Amino acid sequence: MKTNITLKLDAALLREIRILAAEEGTSISAMLAARLEQIVRERKNYERSQRRALARLRDGMSLGWTPPRSRDELYER
Repeated sequence: MKTNITLKLDAALLREIRILAAEEGTSISAMLAARLEQIVRERKNYERSQRRALARLRDGMSLGWTPPRSRDELYER
């Protein structure tokens, strides 16, 4: 279901937007809807990536590190 909204824009800005929409062969409404959808999609992707990254940090990664040998073991004679 689509719902209408009302915007208040500066007259000069509205004129520029109309020109831009005409050049792209679309309407101002379609341009705004597409851009808002893109913003929401990017936000969701960012949040999903952030959750994955934080989960990786919590789980940690195995780097194959082993504690160094003691000095006595290194210098056995």
